[in-house]
Parts: sequence; C-alpha cells; structure tokens
Amino acid sequence: MASPIYKIFRPDAWAALETAGTTLGAPVDLSDGYIHFSGADTLAETLSKWFAGAGPVVIAEVDADRLDDLRWEPSRGGALFPHLYGALDLAHVKRHWTVEPNADGAHSLPGEIA
Repeated sequence: MASPIYKIFRPDAWAALETAGTTLGAPVDLSDGYIHFSGADTLAETLSKWFAGAGPVVIAEVDADRLDDLRWEPSRGGALFPHLYGALDLAHVKRHWTVEPNADGAHSLPGEIA
C-alpha cells in the first residue's frame, strides 16, 4: 500500500514519544493490540470521528515502508487501514504538525496533506 501513513497523537502522548523515543500507542492501541494509523485518504475522517472537540493534536507522518510489522486491514466501511503490530520509533516519523481545532472543535489538515 501507499506510503506515507499518519498517526494522530494527543499532545501529551506526542511528548512522551519524543522523550522515550518509542511508543506502543494510545490506550485504544494497547487495548486493540496494534497501533492505529490512517492513510492520507482516511485521515480527515479519523480526525472528525475520533478527535473533534479534543483540543490540539499532533499529526505524525510515518514512512510505511520502514515498518516491519505493518498490516493493512479492513475497518470503517471496509476501507483498509494500516495497523502496526509493534512499537513505533520516533526515528520512523518523517515530519509532524501540531493542529489546533477551529471554533467548532474540528481540525483541518495541514496543506501538505490536504
């Protein structure tokens, strides 16, 4: 599948990744047994569905080709989503953006992604 992929972090989880250099993901990732990512085609919907009203978020761009335990699996409406069955290392993050919500609590994608 296509590279890059994107992981949405709450600011505290992003700071923890920057400090530790690795993460097994957010509580939902730990519960599901893999780290949830989105492709460019599903990122806006993921932001809207799971992060509306959540305050600022950090969107990390990751090179999918560098992840050994990545699987593309069906999820919302049968769309394929990348799931990482292992840790994400900070070294795999190519770039990131902090995205502030608008007055309605929605987030807009950075221009480089949109």
